[in-house]
Amino acid sequence: MALNVKRIPERIGYYLAGFADGEGSFNVSFRRRNDYQMPWKVSLCFNVSQRERVILALFKRHLGCGTLRQRGDGVWYYEVNNFNAICEKVIPFFERFRFLSARKKRDFAKFKKIARLMQEGKHLTEEGIREILKIRAEMNDGGAGRRKYSAEEILSHFSQEESSETICQASAEREKAACSAR
Repeated sequence: MALNVKRIPERIGYYLAGFADGEGSFNVSFRRRNDYQMPWKVSLCFNVSQRERVILALFKRHLGCGTLRQRGDGVWYYEVNNFNAICEKVIPFFERFRFLSARKKRDFAKFKKIARLMQEGKHLTEEGIREILKIRAEMNDGGAGRRKYSAEEILSHFSQEESSETICQASAEREKAACSAR
């Protein structure tokens, strides 16, 4: 169910947006999948971490989604990684309660663009993955070495699959030609 942002008190909405402006993050991750129609599953995530649980509980309460947990180092972590919740709750919230910093505005705009591409099914094509990777590279200061998989590594799996498919087709054609020659 979509979030009714008009029901969120303005002072709470702007407080949370300001907090997320400084402490929040919009992320795009790739997970290798053998059981997926593409070699990679694209996931979106909004998260905020803080030692004070109360503030993060406000996010969960007013957005009506996400998980709140404590890490081993005592830091609390709020995250939303369900795609429908991102589209129906997180994005509308931050469209209503906007950021002040240019950097967070930029990252949020790119995050929304990727969400839109995913809604259109573009993440299910190699071309769409390339576009998402290009946008992601411009977010969060390029990931600053924190990404598990580089764009090159992600794209290399497409060329490997294409190469193995080409090899299989070529082998089948040689086999067929060999049988015809007998």
